[in-house]
Amino acid sequence: MTATCQYSFRKATLDDLDMLRAWQSHPHVREWWDEDAPYDEAELADPRVARWIVSIAGRPFAFMQDYTVHGWKDHHFAHLPKRSRGIDQYIGEPEMICAGHGSAFISTRLRALFEAGAPVIATDPHPDNERAIAVYKKLGFERSGPPQETQWGLIVPMLAKA
Repeated sequence: MTATCQYSFRKATLDDLDMLRAWQSHPHVREWWDEDAPYDEAELADPRVARWIVSIAGRPFAFMQDYTVHGWKDHHFAHLPKRSRGIDQYIGEPEMICAGHGSAFISTRLRALFEAGAPVIATDPHPDNERAIAVYKKLGFERSGPPQETQWGLIVPMLAKA
């Protein structure tokens, strides 16, 4: 990967479900991502969550979502300021991992979210997901508490501020 790489983000659609299923079947994704069917029409239309297909040079290779942390009752990031967003993502194409793409496309999306007015961006990797935690630290996220059990599983809360 070079510094001149350009990442594009387009809204995920029902036409992407087969690709998302294929990506979620890979062991490197299944290890950290829910194995359920990727989404249905109602989930893709949920205004609380923006779901993205990430591409480089026109080639889709990753999935990312950002969401309002105030959209669910008792969300573990609900204490954050209004307009704060949470993020989750994975690289679906195995040959694209460990090449710097993760930190690069996440950084691109973080800039867009901060420019859109998000005061804080939160993420919640599993405490054993050392690769993700290292990427988040590299991008300026800091741990904001000890690991905790949530309705989505065991997480370590991490925050980045504008």
